[in-house]
Amino acid sequence: MDLKSSVDVSASGLRAQSLRMRVIAENLANSDSIATTAGGAPYRRRVATFKSQVDRATGATNVKVDAIVGDKAAFTRTYEPGNPAADTSGYVQRSNVNGLVEAADMKAAQRSYEANLNAIEAARGMTMRTIDLLR
Repeated sequence: MDLKSSVDVSASGLRAQSLRMRVIAENLANSDSIATTAGGAPYRRRVATFKSQVDRATGATNVKVDAIVGDKAAFTRTYEPGNPAADTSGYVQRSNVNGLVEAADMKAAQRSYEANLNAIEAARGMTMRTIDLLR
């Protein structure tokens, strides 16, 4: 694999992790949301899924965002009979976002982003050393 291909692979990883961090930030922003109508559904946690994609021109395998899907975990319920969003039993459904899970996912995305950035920096350094040798 040449240096351009390795930078392209790392750049695709940067784009994927950047989107993943945006989805996590959206989840955290909506973590305290409740249903807007009686018996309605609140914000559902979203998760970015990835797939590998072979670049036919270079033969390199890049990372591509496959989809952003809703988490199938159940909503939490709290008893608040005076709340306008409460169902007939007095329960309000709350978002299925868990702050600790989101923090762990954010840290993993951040580490992956940094690893891809370091790979690009290493490729740049090798290119610069090669140019210095050719002088």
